[in-house]
Amino acid sequence: MTKKHFIEMADTLKAFFETNAGTEMDVMTRNVLINALADFCQSQNSNFNRERWLGYVAGTNGKNGGKR
Repeated sequence: MTKKHFIEMADTLKAFFETNAGTEMDVMTRNVLINALADFCQSQNSNFNRERWLGYVAGTNGKNGGKR
């Protein structure tokens, strides 16, 4: 997988969480899901930057890792 794939996956997650903000998915379930996907991404590309990706999903980083 490439950086483009990681960004698209993060964008999909962000959109899903925004769309389903009022549902019963608790914070722990959300974090388990995000970390499982981060583990998968790391297994697919050794250059995957987990902290940058997690920050992007959380909305604290831009696509290139910079602060928003």
